[in-house]
Amino acid sequence: MNGTKYEICDAHAHIFPESIAQKAVKNIGNFYSLDMFYPSGSAKALIDGGSRIGVLKYLVCSTATSVHQVESINRFIINECSLHPEFVGLGTLHPDYQDITKEVDFLINSGIKGIKLHPDFQRFDIDDPKAMRIYEVIENRLPVLIHMGDPRYDYSRPYRLERVIKAFPKLRVIAAHLGGYERWEEAIKCLYSESVYFDTSSSLDFITPSFARELIHYYGEDKVFFGTDFPMWDHVSELERFMALGFDEKTNKKILSENFLRFFGIDKEKTV
Repeated sequence: MNGTKYEICDAHAHIFPESIAQKAVKNIGNFYSLDMFYPSGSAKALIDGGSRIGVLKYLVCSTATSVHQVESINRFIINECSLHPEFVGLGTLHPDYQDITKEVDFLINSGIKGIKLHPDFQRFDIDDPKAMRIYEVIENRLPVLIHMGDPRYDYSRPYRLERVIKAFPKLRVIAAHLGGYERWEEAIKCLYSESVYFDTSSSLDFITPSFARELIHYYGEDKVFFGTDFPMWDHVSELERFMALGFDEKTNKKILSENFLRFFGIDKEKTV
C-alpha cells in the first residue's frame, strides 16, 4: 500500500540480527507492556513493512544496554547499511564506554550518520556527566537521536536535554517522540532551540490531531521528521495517523522526506 503521492523516509527504526530479532521485539514489548506490531525486528521485516507505504530511506539503529555491546552493535549496523543502501545508520555509545573518540572516528570513517541514545534502556540521565563526554566528542561531528520521555522514569526528561543543549549549543539533536512521550508539555517549555529537531514516532496515537499540529507548528515544520518506531507500530497505520493531521502538500513533503534528506545531506537523485 502506498496511498500517498509523497516520498517517505522513516526516521526512527530499530533493527536486530536475525538470530535475536524476535527475542529483542519481545523484550521491548515487555519493557513497555505493549503488544508489538511486528514479531521480528530484522532488517527484512523492516523493509517488508516499509514497502507497504513506499519508504525510500530508513534511519536504523540499536541500543547498547552495556558497554560490551557497543562495538558489536556498531559493526552490525555498519554491515546492514552496506547490504541495504536504503538504510541510514546510527551508531550506539554508552556513557561508561572508555574510548569514545576512537569509536566515533571509526563510525564516521565507516559512513555512520549519527548516534542513538536511549537513556531509559541504558539507565543514565541525559545530563549525566558521563553522557556529557559523548556530546563533547560528537558536537560539530555527528547528530544524536535521543529517546525522550516516559512517565515512569526521570532519565529522559526534556528538562535534562535542555541542560545539554545549553552546554553544547552546536550539538544537533533529534528529540524523539515529538520531544517526549507523555512529557509533551514539558518539551514545549524546554526544547525550542535552533539545534533541536523532532520525530513523530510513538506520538500520534497518543495525542489529539490538534495537539500534534500545535506541537509541529511550534517546533517548526522544517524541523520534524516522520518516524514509525519500528518494530512497535504498523507503517500503514502510522502514515494514516500522520496524513489525518491535515497539513498542506508543502508541509507533508517536508515532514515525510525533505527535512530528513536535507538533515542527513542525502542527494535525492542518488536514493534508491
